[in-house]
Amino acid sequence: MPHLDFTLPHWAYWVGLIVFPIVAAALARRPKPKERRYSLVLGYFVLITGGILGLHRLYLKSLLGLVYIPVFICILFANAQGQDARSTVSDMSNLVRQAERTLSREGDRVTAAEADLPALRAELAEVEEGSIRERRAQRNVDRAEQRIEQGRERLAEAEAGLETARPAVEKAVADLNFWADFAKYAFWVLMAGVVIDAVLLPGLVRRANAQIPPEPELTEVEKALKKMEAEERQEDSRFVSTGWTGKIDQLSLFCGEFVSYWAVIAVIVYYFEVMGRYVFNSPTNWAHEAMYLMFGMQYLIAGAYAALTEAHVRVDIFYAPLSRRRKAVVDLLTSVFFFIFAATLLGTSYIFAFDAIAVPSGNSVISDWARGELSFGEMVAGLNLGQWTDPSIRWGEISFNEWEVPLWPMKWVMVVGGLLLLLQGISKFAQDLRRVMDKA
Repeated sequence: MPHLDFTLPHWAYWVGLIVFPIVAAALARRPKPKERRYSLVLGYFVLITGGILGLHRLYLKSLLGLVYIPVFICILFANAQGQDARSTVSDMSNLVRQAERTLSREGDRVTAAEADLPALRAELAEVEEGSIRERRAQRNVDRAEQRIEQGRERLAEAEAGLETARPAVEKAVADLNFWADFAKYAFWVLMAGVVIDAVLLPGLVRRANAQIPPEPELTEVEKALKKMEAEERQEDSRFVSTGWTGKIDQLSLFCGEFVSYWAVIAVIVYYFEVMGRYVFNSPTNWAHEAMYLMFGMQYLIAGAYAALTEAHVRVDIFYAPLSRRRKAVVDLLTSVFFFIFAATLLGTSYIFAFDAIAVPSGNSVISDWARGELSFGEMVAGLNLGQWTDPSIRWGEISFNEWEVPLWPMKWVMVVGGLLLLLQGISKFAQDLRRVMDKA
């Protein structure tokens, strides 16, 4: 099987987090077609991301997509068998090496002991009976005989182990090569099908669109039900207030919508990780870390959106029956706890973020300035293109795994999230105050 030796560049990670939501939001805002049609662009997207599963065929309602699935299962099975064979090769090879070392080590010891034994016995025969020298000589003879006996037992065990391990290694190597070739050929069969379908896809989309049955005309009851559903469907924009607080609400709404598209990125990245691990035997060293860092930033930035749309969990037993004005009074009285939390989050996040920049992970003037070793003017004067492009210059805190992604941007996102939450709290406070002052 071919391997996927791909590591996501740091710049691509950040560009993806910024560009993908913009493109996704633009696509989501496109006017929906009146008639359901299959899209050639979406067909190619499904072909690229799930072609070896036949998902592009299934998207076009073609049963030939089911042909891809058993071949794909064969690849997974072959890879699983190959991993077992690889483990067997490793275990048996270790046994062979241990047995060979035992034969070499114990063989020399037994040979040396056998060579010394006649002289030790001669020495025992010459010493005076009952003397201390006799006991010492007898002990030397016993040790030599014991060493020879134990060495021969270990040699016999090592030879028996070699007789078992060597054939096992040969068989495991043969199995490993067989399953590797099996998975490789099955993969190329799938890829051949994907290439052929890439050429046929425009025609397949046209044929699928031609086979779409006309939509039946809705009855009066169905039209009324559809109209009722449209009226009941509420958009998040209803939470946006008027006046200057509306600007803050719109900012929270935009940030929440922006980071919501990151969930789609997670689906794509984890799909790549699963395929790389179980199909290409190439697990990544960046997918999991990239996604849990992304979800942490999403959680922080979306806090203001959750506060705007009242998505946070709370006990509504006594709160829900109250009128809007009384709810506003309760919110004003309890807002002190919110502002304590928001201010603490913002303050501690700023400390964490600044400390992250100050970590001396490279020859960076920014880190030197954050640690107080340079003034702000000296830092600005020392900035150049090399400070941003030279790989030998790293500034700020980085992760400890092989990917070594900078962590200081995530720490500064904590500051942004705390600031957004505090602003949204101010907007909510002003709106509640406005309701209390309104006598209507």
